[in-house]
Amino acid sequence: MRKIDHDAVLRARVLLLGSDRGDPLEEVDAYRVLAEVSPRAYLPKLVDALLLMSYRSRDPEVDLLLTGEAVEAVRRTTDGGAAPRRDERLRSALHAYQRALFALGRREEGRAVCEELAEAGQSEPLARALAEEGRYLEAAALNEEELARGGGSELFFWDMTPWAANLEGAGRYDEATAVFARLVDGTRCEAAGQPTALPVLIWELVHLSRMYERAGRGKEAAAARGEALAALEELATSDGPRGGMGDLDRWATLFVMSGRDDEPVASAEAPSLAFGTDFRRVSGARDAFIDALPDLEARADALVACGADRLPELVDVRRRISVRLVLRQGDHPYRFEERLTPTFGEGVALARRLQGDPVRLARALTDRSMFYAATRAFEPAHADLAEAIAVLDIR
Repeated sequence: MRKIDHDAVLRARVLLLGSDRGDPLEEVDAYRVLAEVSPRAYLPKLVDALLLMSYRSRDPEVDLLLTGEAVEAVRRTTDGGAAPRRDERLRSALHAYQRALFALGRREEGRAVCEELAEAGQSEPLARALAEEGRYLEAAALNEEELARGGGSELFFWDMTPWAANLEGAGRYDEATAVFARLVDGTRCEAAGQPTALPVLIWELVHLSRMYERAGRGKEAAAARGEALAALEELATSDGPRGGMGDLDRWATLFVMSGRDDEPVASAEAPSLAFGTDFRRVSGARDAFIDALPDLEARADALVACGADRLPELVDVRRRISVRLVLRQGDHPYRFEERLTPTFGEGVALARRLQGDPVRLARALTDRSMFYAATRAFEPAHADLAEAIAVLDIR
């Protein structure tokens, strides 16, 4: 039996009773001491303190140590009134632990933690990890299970979008469009009674049109674009929602999603972004995706030097850059328009220089149109989408 250091226990109690507890590490150390003598009372508090400290840390190695210790501390607690919220704490600790493992590239260990979470009824982290490795069909099955577990009566953006993205990644294009079309139907009903939902409906319709095109269903794609244009015209000619940009995360998620075809195929050896998921959640694959920016910028500069012959490739590379810029900062309202307007303007300017390439021009115009809708500039958004549709109609 471990000998108790009564002086250390007294110092820990005095520290925790003080109004100014000082350094967070000292607080964690105090809970470590007291958890040895009174585990039922102090192990839960130690877990909370460890997780809080990990959230404040900027060192991945430190995060791993703290979250790993938090998991072990939760496992030492017991069920019942003396250890409330044990299951919730375990899930929180496991979430933090798997993020730390993935951040350090320890994917097999991270996936094992995600599997434990899935067994506990939270399969989203495992679905995300599988999608990062290109295992889209497995990820889609987990997405479907997660939605069914919630009852399936409500169609939420953050449930349906990853599911559709993973089905599309697996080549199940008709199934993917069917899933996303269900989400659009729900948003359409919401927008009928709540005009503030119209911008979201427009983004979803445009993304659905892209999915229809990918599935070879041109008529449905044209119909979706036409519906989006009509909604934009309604907003442009009325006193529709002008202020606020609280739904930037949805616009950004769909725009980033639209760029997957230009990216290398994901695998366990070369994981990539889990498209369609909440892009604000930090992950090693997300960071690596963004960290490709300098190389892409250098490639774009080299293509500029090559002249007009490499212009189509330059347009595609600049779009890959814009996807990463949006991923990095697209949900921050501060100076949003100022920061991103040049990116989308350049995309259109470059595409206009192409001769006989209506698809790239229409894509650039559509991208800028949806960005304008995000800024609540509905008149130019309508003009750009109308031109994009006209370009596609005469190809």
